[in-house]
Amino acid sequence: MSSATRELPEVDRDQLPDQPQLDRSRLRNRAIVIVLVIVVAVAVITLVPGLASLRDRFAHAEWQWLALGALLKALSGMCYVAAFRAVFCSRMSWRLSTEIGLSELGANALVPTGGAGGLALGAWALRRAGMETEQIARRSVAFFFLTSVPNVLGVIVLGTGVWLGVFEGNAGIALTLLPAAIAAGAVIVTILGARWVEAARLRSAERRGARARLPRVLGALSGGVEEALTLLRRHDPWLLLGLAGYLFFDVMILWASFRAYGAAPTMAILWLGYLIGELGGLLPIPGGIGGVDLGLVGTFLLYRVPAGAATAAVLTYRAIALWVPAVLGAGAFVLLRRALSRESVAIERCGPGGEVELIGRGRVRVSG
Repeated sequence: MSSATRELPEVDRDQLPDQPQLDRSRLRNRAIVIVLVIVVAVAVITLVPGLASLRDRFAHAEWQWLALGALLKALSGMCYVAAFRAVFCSRMSWRLSTEIGLSELGANALVPTGGAGGLALGAWALRRAGMETEQIARRSVAFFFLTSVPNVLGVIVLGTGVWLGVFEGNAGIALTLLPAAIAAGAVIVTILGARWVEAARLRSAERRGARARLPRVLGALSGGVEEALTLLRRHDPWLLLGLAGYLFFDVMILWASFRAYGAAPTMAILWLGYLIGELGGLLPIPGGIGGVDLGLVGTFLLYRVPAGAATAAVLTYRAIALWVPAVLGAGAFVLLRRALSRESVAIERCGPGGEVELIGRGRVRVSG
């Protein structure tokens, strides 16, 4: 955002709307749940006699690889920030983009459902910064779609490549070509579904009126997919690098986690195991604890990765993927709240004119 502060008119404080608040107790409770789950997991690994080999692996982990994993997670987070800025507002300052993006990643560590919790926090911050609700809704759908594109393309390319023998890996058609076909079908269904949703929106708007809730929700869904395709056609380097880097660095954390305990699977199997196993994160579990872990370990077992190596690497990867964004996100969120709570905040609109809601000031009008 621009460093120049704009003059804001006086507002009638008696007519100010209630300030929306983040549910701190909910986030705190989820953090407590995550800590308890981790404590139980550590106790099980430490005390259960049959897990001696797993304890031995943890005891002999090479810390250099673990440090590399933490660095890779930070790089993945910065790529997320770049993609976020390219989608929501390329005129937004890098500082504010970083604060919102890292705060979203921190929220994703606590709130379940495939990243929706982080997007909700980002929507709250963007609304405070003056972006229109409808635009936020469309761009949120577009962002969710765009961050899924590299995963889907990865399954298609790698699954087909391993099946054809182009990439090194030992897996049958059910673990290569079938996931690739399902991923390709998902892309087609999503694009065609957006057109069907738009048609349904128009029919609903005719019956209920354009301001009804259902037409607006359907409009956000269809408009979001269309905006995502439009953004891709622009070939914005920050968007493309951000999307690719966000996935690449995250997968390489898993590679570093394997290397901390010895050899890693082939790159094709590593990527396929990651892309398919991460679907467990869609389960409504705080931080994806349990869902992602079981999904990743189970997928690697199907690809004939030894159980001990897969379990140790996945648990290490999940620890890094959970705590690094949680720590960075907490710091970013403190800075974000300070930036949005200033009485005279520097605002650069990503759309023309309109009213802006500021913490401590209520709704004010900013010149375009």
